[in-house]
Amino acid sequence: MIVACGRCLARVSRGTAVLLALALCACASQKPKPFEENVVPVDFRGQVAEQVRRQLNPRNVRDAYIAEPVLKASPPTTRYISCVRFTADVGAGPGSREYAAYFYNGKITQIVTATREQCGDANYLPFPELLPH
Repeated sequence: MIVACGRCLARVSRGTAVLLALALCACASQKPKPFEENVVPVDFRGQVAEQVRRQLNPRNVRDAYIAEPVLKASPPTTRYISCVRFTADVGAGPGSREYAAYFYNGKITQIVTATREQCGDANYLPFPELLPH
């Protein structure tokens, strides 16, 4: 059997051609792993601290607290949400702020001003990673 590859012609045995075809079929029939949207966030504290600094640019942060991520319905989907609360100068001036950090596939995607439904039952722990060094 003669096989053409671009500019060259090569002689390939019938057995080699069959093995090559089987190998290609095996690769093509493998299904991709299902994608998991709700993976428990790793290093969520570091991710939240970095996103707060980047997105909100708070000044004079004090009294910072964070809650472990929990899986919550956020119509139309369900996502891991971690609540963060701190006192700082952000936007309109000094005051206490509460935000909800959303995670997708274990990575933070956004931080939004928290609602009572998102963070009303949060179990806060100290969050020194957000405090100035």
